[in-house]
Amino acid sequence: MTDPVKAVVLARFGGVDAFELRDVSVPRLEPRQVRVRVHATAVNPLDYQIRRGDYADQVPLPAIIGYDVSGVIEEVGSHVTEFRAGDAVYYTPRIFGGPGSYAEQHVADVDLVSRKPENLSHLEAASLTLVGGTVWEALVTRARLTVAETILIHGGAGGVGTIAIQIAKAIGARVITTAKAGDHEFVRSLGADAAIDFTSTDYVEAVAEMTRGEGVDVVFDTIGGDTLTRSPLTLADFGRVVSIVDIAQPQNLIEAWGRNAAYHFVFTRQNRGKLDALTRLVERGLVKPVIGATLPLARMGEAHELLENRRSYALRGKVAIDVAGETVAR
Repeated sequence: MTDPVKAVVLARFGGVDAFELRDVSVPRLEPRQVRVRVHATAVNPLDYQIRRGDYADQVPLPAIIGYDVSGVIEEVGSHVTEFRAGDAVYYTPRIFGGPGSYAEQHVADVDLVSRKPENLSHLEAASLTLVGGTVWEALVTRARLTVAETILIHGGAGGVGTIAIQIAKAIGARVITTAKAGDHEFVRSLGADAAIDFTSTDYVEAVAEMTRGEGVDVVFDTIGGDTLTRSPLTLADFGRVVSIVDIAQPQNLIEAWGRNAAYHFVFTRQNRGKLDALTRLVERGLVKPVIGATLPLARMGEAHELLENRRSYALRGKVAIDVAGETVAR
C-alpha cells in the first residue's frame, strides 16, 4: 500500500465550491494495471456536468473525477509487459468507471495507456487525451472524413474545436468553422480555411455561399440545441452530422431526412489505439494542443469556473491543471 496522496474530491453536487482537497489512499494494483504519478490533468465540459449533478446516477459521492492524465509510471502490475516504471504516458481514465485524474496518483488498466508524445510537455499531453480521442472517434471512426471533403466545425476556438480543425486538416479536408470575429485569425492559424462569426452571421447562409450551394460533407457539432437541428441545412446530399453533445430536450431532425443524412452521436470510448494514432500526428507536427489557462490542483474550483463560463473569459483551448507543480505554484 502506498502512502496517502493529495486529491480533489467532489463532496457534493453543486457549484464550484463543491470540491475539497483531501488525503486519499491509492487503489491496490491489479495484474493488468499501472500506477501513475500524475504530472498534469485538464478540465472538460463533462467534468462540470458531473459536478452539477447531471450524471448523479453514474457517480456515487464522494468522488474523484477528471478524465485526462499525463504522467510517469511508478509501478506496473504482475501481468504488464508493455510498460515499465519510469515510462512517460498519457491516457483517459475510464469514464464512470472508478477514481479519476484529480489526484497526485492514478491507477489505470494498461489497455487504456499510451506512450506520451516526445514533443509534448505533460501539460500539453494532458490537454489532448479526452478531446483528441473524442475528435478521432467523431471524424475518423464515425464520419469517415476523407481527403478533399468539406467539414463544418462548430466552436473552432474551444478545447475540442482546436483539435478538430487540426485533425481535419491532417486528413486533407477543407475546414469551415464558427468562431467569434476576434478568434478568426486564431482558428485560421490552426488550419481553418474559412471562419464564420456566429454572433452576427447566419452560418447556414454563409456555408451556402462558401460552397456555392453544394453544402458540406460533414458537420461536427460541439454545441447542441439549435445547432443540432439546423446543421442539416448546411449539408450536401448524403452528408453526415456528428454530435458530441447529449440531447437534453427532444430534437426535430426532419431537415436531415431530405438530404439522406446520417447522424452519429458520440460518447467516446477509451482505448490505446486512438491515442497511438494521435501520437503519430503530434510527433509529425500536424497536431498541437492549445492551452488557454493553467492552474494548480488546489484551485480546481476556479478552473471549473473558467471553463464553464469560457466566453466571459475569452478562453481559447483547454484549461490545464499542473498537478506536480512544475509550472505553477501548488
